[in-house]
Amino acid sequence: MPEVIVVGAGPVGMLLAAELARRDVDVEVVERRAQGGGGSRAIGLHAPVLAALEEGGATDRILARAVRVSRGEARSDGRLLGVVRFDRLSVRHPYVATLPQALTESALAVGAPEPQRGTTVSRVRVGMDAVRLDASDPRGERELSAPIVVVAAGVGARDLVFRPDALGRTSYPDRYLMSDTDVAPREDAETAVVHLAAGGVLESFPLPGGRRRFVAWDAGDPRTTAAGGAGGATGIDEPAARLERLRAALRERGEAAAADTVTAATGFRVRRVLAPAMRRGRLAVIGDSAHEISPIGGQGMNLGLLDAATLAPLLAAWVRTGREPAAALARWERDRLRSARIAGRMAAVNMRLGRPVSAATHALRTRTLGAALAATGSLVPRAYAMGLDTAAR
Repeated sequence: MPEVIVVGAGPVGMLLAAELARRDVDVEVVERRAQGGGGSRAIGLHAPVLAALEEGGATDRILARAVRVSRGEARSDGRLLGVVRFDRLSVRHPYVATLPQALTESALAVGAPEPQRGTTVSRVRVGMDAVRLDASDPRGERELSAPIVVVAAGVGARDLVFRPDALGRTSYPDRYLMSDTDVAPREDAETAVVHLAAGGVLESFPLPGGRRRFVAWDAGDPRTTAAGGAGGATGIDEPAARLERLRAALRERGEAAAADTVTAATGFRVRRVLAPAMRRGRLAVIGDSAHEISPIGGQGMNLGLLDAATLAPLLAAWVRTGREPAAALARWERDRLRSARIAGRMAAVNMRLGRPVSAATHALRTRTLGAALAATGSLVPRAYAMGLDTAAR
């Protein structure tokens, strides 16, 4: 029997497994997916995460390939509204490190055991001395057990732990288009840019290899309705239509030069989910399984990684001594729930700032934001760099 089972082989689960293995804990990872996820989802790693990952060596592996974004700019109608200077923060890593998520995952997973893929957990039972998992894989059904289990399997694993009515949920009307693409050389190649426009926000982030990520507020395709709607509309948002909408947003909101380089666009909606608790006896829940926030602002994956990095030494001490560090785990849970609430509020503010508004409201919004950026000094960069997270103390 392993000492700890981690359910989920995403970045949060694999970081936890690597940190436990580094502390000589016998850890096993089970994962529903037969293969690792592709594509690039979360791309930015903030200062508290980079500091937390130093001891295990992941920070050096990440920084060897990442772009170090030390400056962000807010622009509107071609005019600079204000600057966010991460390089003026008094932290060990005064920048945001951007890297495609697949590369981040490989850096985090060094030292972790190979996941047992194709294993679906259908039930979790918490006992006095162990946690038992009802699971199935291509060989059939089986029971897994360990003294400690951590669920880090994303949004799809919540039903294993929480009743649906126990979770605080907020659905937002916003939807966004996203694409990672090659761009021509530019003077602001290592600057994050937020373009505020009356038609909605456009965010532009550097990536390694002369690429950028673009995220645009999206009104949706007016030609699509519910399936079987009038006019022959299918209700399906075709890839070509998404691409054209993103290209139009790039042209209208300040990135016209990039419009012709974008070849595909994905769409996503956002919501906020916060669990009332993150542990029950020998069971803990971290990452998106416990809290889901809008990716606008780029703190979701970081929040989960800090869950894992701060939990690992507590679980290792529990395994090593045989005594539950109850007070320390209670503080950990309180702090991580507080950090999730802060990150959720930050994301909500970011979405409100980026929604379409009238021309008059847009003019007022840009003046107000410009004044705020000029007056608040280090507060804005500290907040955006997760300096308000409890783990950043």
